[in-house]
Amino acid sequence: MKLYYSPGACSLSPHIVLEESGLAFEPVLASTKTHKLQDGTDYYTINSKGYVPLLELDDGTRLSEGPVIVQYVADQVPAKKLAPPAGTMERYRLQEWLNFITSELHKGIGGMFNPAMPEEAKVLMRAKGLDRLKWVDAQLEGRQYTMGDAFSVADAYLFTVTNWTGAVGIDIAPLKNLSAFMARMKARPAVEKAMRDEGLIK
Repeated sequence: MKLYYSPGACSLSPHIVLEESGLAFEPVLASTKTHKLQDGTDYYTINSKGYVPLLELDDGTRLSEGPVIVQYVADQVPAKKLAPPAGTMERYRLQEWLNFITSELHKGIGGMFNPAMPEEAKVLMRAKGLDRLKWVDAQLEGRQYTMGDAFSVADAYLFTVTNWTGAVGIDIAPLKNLSAFMARMKARPAVEKAMRDEGLIK
């Protein structure tokens, strides 16, 4: 398999999940600025959406959208319990988290990286983002991870998006449960390896 990624982008989430899965894969750098691969290939010829992540299977089949990719990967290694079994209420709870992260956190917090975004809009988006993260903080009370005491693919996504907060001016230090979650995630070997491979830590 190949994972097309850009350092620190939302593709870090499936990168972490692939490391957790133990499956063999090749990370392929795809610039979100130039939309080219390192060999000069136009990334739009691989993913017409032009953004990461994209997972290419060994048979050439391609999957886009992070929440879908992480569930696909989890389902390849059910013994790892990265996602509850399909059809269970727990799986729907996982999808509830993935949808919340993608719609309420990812787009809002990630949108502030747009250099064309007016500062007035960023002020509003920071306030809304912090409000949503306060809700997450409350959900993490008494829990190690989003789904309870066991890691799931939703945690990789939450970690990835929350990791952007410092860069966009959202202070999560007062959110004790979320801050503890972030520290817990950083300590996971798969997270450390993915971040090291993307050049995010040395």
